[in-house]
Amino acid sequence: MKNNNKDITSEKDVVLMVDSFYEKVNKNPLLSYVFNDFSQVDWEAHLPKMYRFWNTLILGKRTYKGNPFAAHISLPIKSQHFEQWVKIFEQNIDEHFVGPVAEDTKKRANSIAYIFQAKLAHLKQ
Repeated sequence: MKNNNKDITSEKDVVLMVDSFYEKVNKNPLLSYVFNDFSQVDWEAHLPKMYRFWNTLILGKRTYKGNPFAAHISLPIKSQHFEQWVKIFEQNIDEHFVGPVAEDTKKRANSIAYIFQAKLAHLKQ
């Protein structure tokens, strides 16, 4: 079956990517607990921050300012959380997009997960 999706090229695409990803995260018991029960994320504030983060990484918009790692230090997350996050992220990208930017975005997500996981493991030693 041919995928008629296009690559990630606009801020509108980033909004679709972020919204559809977090919709899936919120349906996943392992990840939903961290976001909704433990962290009690304010989604109205969090989603625009994620749009800025990914617009900066993907489109070079430079609208994100912050330290994303710091927000993760106190979370009860382990390797299975990162594995699930990456799995959902990649599936979501594949569901909506195709092309070099989409592939690069999946690589960036894997890199972020790897670095965060390694840093957290080092902090918790």
